Amino acid sequence: MTVAVPLTLPRVRSVTVVRHLARGGLLALAALLLGITAQLLVVSAAQERSAQHAAFDELRNQLALGTAPVAQADQQGRLLAPGTPVGLVDVPSLSMSQVVFEGTDSAVLTDGPGHRRDTPLPGQAGTSVLMGRAAAYGGPFGRLASLTTGDTFSVTTGQGKATYRVSDIRRAGDPAPAPLASGKGRLVLVTSTGPRFAPSGVLRVDADLISAPFQTPAAVIRSGTLPDSEEPLARPSGVPWPLVMWLQALLLTAVAAVWAWHRWGRHQTWIVFAPVVAVLGLQVATRTTELLPNLL
Repeated sequence: MTVAVPLTLPRVRSVTVVRHLARGGLLALAALLLGITAQLLVVSAAQERSAQHAAFDELRNQLALGTAPVAQADQQGRLLAPGTPVGLVDVPSLSMSQVVFEGTDSAVLTDGPGHRRDTPLPGQAGTSVLMGRAAAYGGPFGRLASLTTGDTFSVTTGQGKATYRVSDIRRAGDPAPAPLASGKGRLVLVTSTGPRFAPSGVLRVDADLISAPFQTPAAVIRSGTLPDSEEPLARPSGVPWPLVMWLQALLLTAVAAVWAWHRWGRHQTWIVFAPVVAVLGLQVATRTTELLPNLL
């Protein structure tokens, strides 16, 4: 007697596996989209405030000890590491006070405004450049367009407090200011223009140094030698390996959550996997927002 062997079992199993993968992929996509939204609108601002508090304490301690940076390199001749606190910018008319970090790539500007590394530090002779985001991560430079000619503000560095007066506000197509006279100082504040979270151009605020310029050390980084990732509205270069790794972890966790849903039940799966998926989603969202333009 011949017994018939069912031929549909492998197919049923393969369909089940495909469904698990598809549902896991959709869960990962939903977590990613929610994470990016939460990151841009809420979490990024909280991260920036936390970074500012920590940097302010570090800078205040260095100013008290007289060890705050005063050049592009430290006392041992090593270039300042990106993300090093170098000053504090205070703009009374905007009620803005922000620690300034060394560097202008997307990762640095998540913590606050950055100093363009191939320019002098604020307060020194020459043209210094500070760049900051307009919307994400607290949008510290989001209200620069509200400044008017004649407004004054200050920047405190390891050399003291420098005072500036706004002379012009420029957008694309506007003429550049006249070259600086020898021994004079200028500060350019740079951010993006356009709708929030959709930058379409660059806004520049020119301010003349009206206090006595500080001693200006010789430049270590020549103008025009910075990587493209530190230019206005630039994105990071290279393969974003941290994002790739977090994406893989999120996808595997989502697939495991769908499998657990069928094996353990709804309530057990929510208790175990909801926090994990939420954390992974925010990690992926953070790495994703770092790929957006640095002035966003």
